[in-house]
Amino acid sequence: MDKNLVIVESPAKAKTIERFLGKDFHVMSSYGHIRDLKKKDFSIDIENGFMPIYEIPADKKKVVNELKAAAKKAETVWLASDEDREGEAISWHLFDALELKEDKTKRIVFHEITKDAIQQAIQNPRKIDQNLVDAQQARRVLDRIVGFELSPVLWRKIKPALSAGRVQSVAVRLIVEREREIQNFKSEAAYRIVALFTKEENGHQYEIKAEYNKRLKTKAEALVLLEQLKTSAFTVGDVHVRPAKKSPAPPFTTSTLQQEASRKLGFSVGQTMMVAQRLYESGKITYMRTDSVHLSALAIGTAKTEISSQYGEKYIKSRQYATQSKGAQEAHEAIRPTYISTHEIDGTAQEKRLYELIWKRTIASQMADAELERTTADITISNNDGKFVANGEVIKFDGFLRVYLEGTDEENGENEEGMLPPMKKGEQLTMLETNATERFTQRPPRYTEAALVRKMEELGIGRPSTYAPTISTIINREYVEKGNIEGEERIYNILTLKKGVIKDTHKKEIAGADKNKLIPTDIGMVVNDFLVEYFPSIVDYNFTAKVEKDFDKIAEGEAQWNKSIADFYKMFHPIVEETSQMRTEHKAGERVLGTDPKTGRQVSVKIGRYGAMAQIGTQDEEEKPLFASLQKSQSIETITLEETLKLFELPRTVGEFRGKEVVIGVGRFGPYIRHNNKFVSLPKGVDPLEVRLDEAIELIEAKEKKDKEKVIKTFEEDPDLQVLNGRYGPYIAYKKSNYKIPKGQKPEELSLEDCRKIIADTDKGKEPKAGKGATKAAATKTAAKKSSTGKSSAKKTTKKPSAKKA
Repeated sequence: MDKNLVIVESPAKAKTIERFLGKDFHVMSSYGHIRDLKKKDFSIDIENGFMPIYEIPADKKKVVNELKAAAKKAETVWLASDEDREGEAISWHLFDALELKEDKTKRIVFHEITKDAIQQAIQNPRKIDQNLVDAQQARRVLDRIVGFELSPVLWRKIKPALSAGRVQSVAVRLIVEREREIQNFKSEAAYRIVALFTKEENGHQYEIKAEYNKRLKTKAEALVLLEQLKTSAFTVGDVHVRPAKKSPAPPFTTSTLQQEASRKLGFSVGQTMMVAQRLYESGKITYMRTDSVHLSALAIGTAKTEISSQYGEKYIKSRQYATQSKGAQEAHEAIRPTYISTHEIDGTAQEKRLYELIWKRTIASQMADAELERTTADITISNNDGKFVANGEVIKFDGFLRVYLEGTDEENGENEEGMLPPMKKGEQLTMLETNATERFTQRPPRYTEAALVRKMEELGIGRPSTYAPTISTIINREYVEKGNIEGEERIYNILTLKKGVIKDTHKKEIAGADKNKLIPTDIGMVVNDFLVEYFPSIVDYNFTAKVEKDFDKIAEGEAQWNKSIADFYKMFHPIVEETSQMRTEHKAGERVLGTDPKTGRQVSVKIGRYGAMAQIGTQDEEEKPLFASLQKSQSIETITLEETLKLFELPRTVGEFRGKEVVIGVGRFGPYIRHNNKFVSLPKGVDPLEVRLDEAIELIEAKEKKDKEKVIKTFEEDPDLQVLNGRYGPYIAYKKSNYKIPKGQKPEELSLEDCRKIIADTDKGKEPKAGKGATKAAATKTAAKKSSTGKSSAKKTTKKPSAKKA
């Protein structure tokens, strides 16, 4: 009989904790939540105070039975799930589902997985905090109500299979509104004038870069100034030297870690949380879901010792930061290394890089300010009221900069400051050259994942545990895509004055390019506009922030969770009823562009069952409407009538090849070539309306060559069976299933009987040993069959590995 059973959320955490507890403790994992609202039912009893109806999902029944059996044998059960609301709810569900007794159950929490923290938690157990559980239940119930009641309205008014979410819909709104700002933005040109001056002192020649204190709106104004500068004398005016200090950023919260890992490491928000979770569960960092910047006295003391030994006493400046975040919900620490004396860790490359970032930020937060000297020098122009201004910065003492400097999202590096030589008022300078460069006002930037998190935090929307899931949900639902915008070529003008001659040149640049930014899809825009029009409170920023504060009040025991839900439902449900019954002239998101000059019929674009589509004609006409899919690069927001009519020119026949027609078209998966009943995808960026016959033939032949190289062996007796060369090496393909080839057997020497035996053995579960070149999917086929407890275990087929899967 086990004296003590400890239940944690993850196997990795269980493994780490087991190292710190003696032989009297047995640690098991619940693998996250063991109970949830029923998937397909509403599962909320509105009449009975909005009580949730929970179930244990099929894939969790085995785990629950194992935990229940272990709990019966144990003298004491320790519930050791995470210390936030989600963790508290997991403990409460375990207590209820495992039918535990209060007198033999203890709840423990810790924000780092170290021996001291675990043993201290064991010495200070508590009861389950029902207020935290209620706050989590309130969030779960409210999100289910919004999703369950709002989604059917979207199915009827826009298209089937859409869904709405409380926080997700607000995140989409932020992205859509930013996209509209970009679409409506009108760029204005102005000339930035930068001069290079020289001065000589003690045999040394110094160069000084300075910018004219006004931007000139036109080329004519810039030319007038440059003409004046030909005969100008330049004198140093006021020189201001002032000391300045730069202070370190606070230690990481969930939000700031996500932002900085994005800037410095290129991690997505989800990737950061996944890597941070592994670091936490292996005992390397403190709990990674926090909005606190607080550090324990022990952490500050250890950091002090570390800084002293590494950099010296003058680099120490102990600080305790105050949490600014409104409604910061958890009282634990900022994210920091559990052992600050550990500079580097063993682990994956990602784990090492993220750990290093956390270590540097923590250490820097306890280091002295950087001391700077900033110099500003005015350079007057003898025949002009304007002046040039030179800025310089000298670091007198590097302080925390020796270790770390917080990144920024600024993409414009025009104002970088360097050092300035000694300058005295009244000194004469010689101008080497002046450049008047045409620059354009910059449109608002699209959101990166990290910038969206920062904006959500600023507005009080969501909490540390919700940022990453919110972003992955809106991407998975195809309301938003993370992608690149190629930008457009733009010509800009440079006027250069050198040795009394003005040279007029033009250069090219790419404007409006974006990489890895969040871009709303047509469906995302249409859904957002519909919700803004008919459910303004659901996507209202202040309302969503207020709901978060209500959850905080419930967590603090200052409000009843079901009363808060009832107040919301009283407002929300009537709007759902009213909108469901509403009739509209056009389908939501439909945009009428004009009439087809050939037929005189209406031309419109809208969201169809498979995405954005164009339509000629209307449903109430005798003649049936014509339909065409929009290309991936086109949007119903911006497509013109002319561009829409061109879509109806597809599919188009471009000629014949080997006696068969070559047809170019656009389908659900993008533009294609059809020849001899086979399809070849058009490469990215190729316009299906411009493809010539010779280009199409080249692509058809390239695809045939690739397909030929893929086939190692075929059998006339069984055309369904092939030996193929795949991404991970040779394998057998039979009736849409893949089978690995046992080690030692040469693919080209396999007979039909050999192949059939391999297939039969694999299907019986007698998995042959993996060969070096087996396909990834085939290699995991039997293992997946054995471990799966869901519907998929009944299937005897294994899908080919997806090209998209990392």
